[in-house]
Amino acid sequence: MIKYVVPLEKLKKRCNPNLFECSTTEDLPAYRELIGQDRAMEALKYGLSIRKKGYNIYVSGLTGTGRNSYSYLVAKEFSAKKKAPKDWCYVFNFKKPQFPKAISMDSGQGKMFKRDVEKIIKDIGIEIPKTLSSKEYENNKNLIYTTHQNKAQQVLNELNHLAKRYSFIFKQTERGILSIPLKEGRPMTDEELDSLSQEEIEELIKTSNELNQKAFDYVKRVKDIENNLIEEIKKLKEKNVLQVLNNHINVFIEKYEDNDKICEYLNDMKEDIVKNYDMFLNKDKKNNLDGFLLQRDKIEDFMKRYQVNLFMDNNGKVKAPVIREMNPTYHNLFGKMEYVNELGVLKTDHMKIRPGSLHEANGGYIIIQAKDILQSSHAWEGLKRAITTEEIRIENITGLNVISETLRPEPIPLDIKVVIVGDYYLYQLLFNYDDDFRKLFKIRADFDIEMDKSEENIRKIGSFVAYQCKEEGLKPFDKEALAALIEWSSRKAENQNKLTAKFNELVEIIYEADLWADMKKRDVVTKEDIDIAIYKKNYRNNTYEEKLMELIKEDIIMIDTEGEKIGEINGLSVIDSGQYIFGRPSKITVNTFLGKEGIINIEREVEQSGSIYDKGVLILGGYLGERYAKDFPLSLTASITFEQSYTGIDGDSASSTELYALLSSLADKPIKQSIAVTGSVNQKGKIQPIGGVNEKIEGFYKTCKLKGLTGNEGVIIPYQNIENLMLEDEVIDAVKLGKFKIFGVKTIDEGIEILTGIKAGKINDKGQYEKGTINYLVQKKLKYYSDASKEYE
Repeated sequence: MIKYVVPLEKLKKRCNPNLFECSTTEDLPAYRELIGQDRAMEALKYGLSIRKKGYNIYVSGLTGTGRNSYSYLVAKEFSAKKKAPKDWCYVFNFKKPQFPKAISMDSGQGKMFKRDVEKIIKDIGIEIPKTLSSKEYENNKNLIYTTHQNKAQQVLNELNHLAKRYSFIFKQTERGILSIPLKEGRPMTDEELDSLSQEEIEELIKTSNELNQKAFDYVKRVKDIENNLIEEIKKLKEKNVLQVLNNHINVFIEKYEDNDKICEYLNDMKEDIVKNYDMFLNKDKKNNLDGFLLQRDKIEDFMKRYQVNLFMDNNGKVKAPVIREMNPTYHNLFGKMEYVNELGVLKTDHMKIRPGSLHEANGGYIIIQAKDILQSSHAWEGLKRAITTEEIRIENITGLNVISETLRPEPIPLDIKVVIVGDYYLYQLLFNYDDDFRKLFKIRADFDIEMDKSEENIRKIGSFVAYQCKEEGLKPFDKEALAALIEWSSRKAENQNKLTAKFNELVEIIYEADLWADMKKRDVVTKEDIDIAIYKKNYRNNTYEEKLMELIKEDIIMIDTEGEKIGEINGLSVIDSGQYIFGRPSKITVNTFLGKEGIINIEREVEQSGSIYDKGVLILGGYLGERYAKDFPLSLTASITFEQSYTGIDGDSASSTELYALLSSLADKPIKQSIAVTGSVNQKGKIQPIGGVNEKIEGFYKTCKLKGLTGNEGVIIPYQNIENLMLEDEVIDAVKLGKFKIFGVKTIDEGIEILTGIKAGKINDKGQYEKGTINYLVQKKLKYYSDASKEYE
C-alpha cells in the first residue's frame, strides 16, 4: 500500500519567494495588466479593430475574471485613436412639423449654432417691430393708402354720377358702401325716412334695387381695390421683414455654408418668419391678433419652433466616447420624447427629444451586460435593429399616442462598436436560438478562469499587487506575503500548475491582509497577515460547517473513523455555501441479496438524486457484468444509499465509493472506516478525477481530528487529482507526522486493496480469479446468486 501513498512534496506546490526580485512591492514595477488572458485580449482587440458591419463583440467569462474592467480599458485605449464624434441638433421641420430634423456638425459647433439661432430670433424680435413702425415704412404705407383711396374715390364718383339719376348717393363707411336716398339734392335724414308713406317706401325700395343691380360692378371694383390695398400693405410688410431677415440671417448662412442642412434650415426659417411676422409684433402683448383666443403662452409655444435642441453636445471632447450602460432599458438606450400634460392631453415638441446612451456612444463604443439587456422589454430587439440599419430611431413605444401628440424625429446614423458582457450559457442560448445574434456578434472574447503558473505570470501578479498598493494607498507586501498569495491563487484554481484568474477574489485578500497588518501595527504586509485574512474570511462564512461538525462530534450524524464494517464506507462530498466551500463526509451503505432488480439507488427512488448521480450508479452494473458475470447471468439485488442525507444529491464523484461498498458486501469482507474515498469510476474500473479534492480531504481530516487521530486515518483520491492538491498546512503537518495519509489510485483494484487489506486478485486464462482475493469472493457470490435464482425459478 505504500506505493499508493501520495508523497509529502506532492500535497502542495510551494511558491519560491525569491522569484520576486525585490523584498517588497514598493520596489516592484506597478501596472494594471490583464494577466493570463492572452486569447481573450487578442479576440477583443481584433474585434475592436475591424470596422465592418456585424463585427461586434460578446465577452464571455465568469464574474471576477476582469471581463468588465478590461473590456472598458481596451475600449478606452482604442477610443484614444479616434476623433471626437459630431454634435447633433434637432430642429423644427417647417415643411413637416411632425418630423423634426436632425442636423450634424463638427464637435463644438452645436453650442455655437444654438447660440447663433437664439441671437437671430432675439435680434429680429427687436428689429421687425422697429421696421414696421419706422417713418420710411409709414410713408410707403401712406403712399399706398393714398393711391388706392384715390382709385376707390374715382370709382365712387362714377357710381354717384349714376346714382344721381335715381336720386341716390353712395357713401363709403366702416360697414362698406351704402346707398342713401336724396331729397332736394341732399341725403335724407332719419326723420324724413320715417315720415314716408308705405307707397313711397315701396317705390324707394324698387328704385334702390334697380340701382343696386346697375351698381354691382362699381361696388365690386371698389372691393377689389380694397383687397388690393390689403395685399399691397402685406407685401410691403413682408418686404420690410425679409430685409430684416436677410440682414440678420444671411450672415449665418455664409458662416455655415459648408453645412447644407444648416443652410436649408435657416432658409426655411426665414420663409416661415415672413409668413408669421405677426407673432413677433404681438409677443410682448397680452393677446395676439385673435384677441383673447390666443394668449401670451400660446405665442410662446409658437415661438418654440425657432429654438434649437442641442441634442448631443461633444464640445471639449478630443476622442471617441466609451459608455458603460448599466441599465439598458429601451429609453435609456435609444432616448425618448418627454411629454407635458395640458388639459388632460399629453403634448410634446422637438425641444423635448432626449438622447440615450447609444447617442452618447455614437462614433465610439458601448458596453452592455447581457443579462440586463435581455431582461429589458424591447431593448434587445431594438439594439439589433439599430445595428442592422445603422441608425438610431427615437420612437414612442409606451402607447401614449392614444391621447397625445406624436413626433417622428429623423433617425441619426449609427457608427458604434457594441460590446456585450455575459457568461458562457447566455452566449450558447443566443447563438443557438437567435439568428440575428450570429450575424451581428461575430467576435467572441472568452475570459478564462485560470492561467498557467509560469514565472512570468507570478511576477505579473506581483506587479498587480504593487499597482493595488499604489492606487489604493495600501501597505507594501513583502515577498513571503506575495508567495502566500500565489499559493492561495493555486488553491482557488484547484491546480498546482495553475493560478486563478478571478482577480476580484485576489483583491479581497489584498485589502483584508492590509487591514490586519494595520491592526498589528506593521508597516509591511507579511505572510502572517495573508494567512489571517484567509482564515478570517473562511471563519465569517463557515457557520454551517461548524454546525455539521458539532453534529458529527455528538454522533447525531453518524460517521465512524475506527474499526471495519461490511458494506459501509465513508464517502466525501462538497457543500458550496456561497463564499465558502467545504467538504462533508457521508456514510454510504450497501446491502446485497438474491434477486433480479439489479442495483437500486434509493436516492433515485425517492427522487432526491440528479441525473449525473444516477448515471454513476448505473455504471456499477456495467462494471459487475463485465468483471464477474461473462459466463452466467447477473442475478442480484443491491440497495445503495447515502445515510442521513435529506437533500438532493448530484454528481458522480461517489461512484467509486459506492462500488467499494458494493464489493465489500458481495465479498463479505469489511472496509476500514478510518479511510474515506472520493472518485468517479467508469465501466472498466478506471478511477476518474473529480472536483473539490482539497475541501473533501480537509473535511474528513477535521472529522478524524474531532474523533481523535490514531495514525490510521486517510483519504483515497483519484491519481489524476494529485496535481490538484493545495492542502492547508495543518493537514500537511499531520501527514508529515504520520497521523494522516492520502492515497492516489488509478483503478478499483488498487483502492479495494487499501480499504480491505486483501489482495484484489487478477483473472487467469480460464476466466477465474485467485482464491481468497476480493474479486474471487465477489465472483463466487454472484455465481451463487445466479445458480440460486435458477433453482428458485
